[in-house]
Amino acid sequence: MHGARFRYFDFVMVAFVVVLLLSNVIGAEKRSFVNLPGIGAWPFGAGILFFPISYVIDDVLTEVYGFARARRALWAGFAALLFMAVMEQTVVHLPVAEGWTGQAAYERVFGSGWRIIFASMAAFFVGDFLNSVVLAKMKIWTDGKYLWTRTIGSTIVGEGADSLIFYPLAFYGMPDWPVAALGAVMLSQFILKVSWEALLTPVTYAVVGWLKRREGVDVYDVGTDFTPFTTDV
Repeated sequence: MHGARFRYFDFVMVAFVVVLLLSNVIGAEKRSFVNLPGIGAWPFGAGILFFPISYVIDDVLTEVYGFARARRALWAGFAALLFMAVMEQTVVHLPVAEGWTGQAAYERVFGSGWRIIFASMAAFFVGDFLNSVVLAKMKIWTDGKYLWTRTIGSTIVGEGADSLIFYPLAFYGMPDWPVAALGAVMLSQFILKVSWEALLTPVTYAVVGWLKRREGVDVYDVGTDFTPFTTDV
């Protein structure tokens, strides 16, 4: 399939990058909670509502087009995150026009320090690549059957790595993030992300089936080079 052209790959890749960027910008700062019977308030970061969709799209890319093309999308997402971080830091530090009163709010939303930016990019890089590699290898092990085991299994590994990397790197030792709260948010993020993946399984099945029929492709990554440090297909 080297050099093959696909009708929908570009659209799926763009959707992946858009969800990734918007979930990091819009949901990154807000912490919320749900009340669970017998447990009480369960904290979570608001970005959890949409960020897991990027993992679903990563699953779709790997399942349909194979790891090599999913890898290209992951590098596109990484580059977009890096540009967004540079743009945010540049705009936040521009001189403020006289009479404009929104700087404090702007800095609150877009002024994440480089520690948080580094944590976010490191977590994305490791988590998403692990997600894609695990799904591709499980597809071979299962002979293409039981898609749900691959999507959920790869998410457990990928999202687990994402949460374990991001929260300690970003917030450990900060005054408003005591260890207990940090652990609670990290655990809740992981549980909710995996739960989202499970709930979206019927959608994943529908999208994967539709794309395979339309594109006429179903890649098995036998003999694939799983190194992340290339964009070759």
